[in-house]
Amino acid sequence: MMKVFKVLGSGCRNCVKTAELIEQLAQQQGIEVKVEKVTDLERIMEYQVMSTPGVVMDEQVVHSGGIPKAEQVNDWLVS
Repeated sequence: MMKVFKVLGSGCRNCVKTAELIEQLAQQQGIEVKVEKVTDLERIMEYQVMSTPGVVMDEQVVHSGGIPKAEQVNDWLVS
């Protein structure tokens, strides 16, 4: 089953690195993911994320305020 992630943020370097990290770790584990980059402020505010990058997995906010650690991403991928 494909996991759907949204990376919320302005498109800054940390946001790009977060999306790349999710995609890279998923590929290493053979897990199919879809990563959408959300840069629209109104859409970001719908998730009540005040610090970016934020990460939404299957419509649940799982992280905000910096690049997540690889261990966190791995936990999301196997959950």
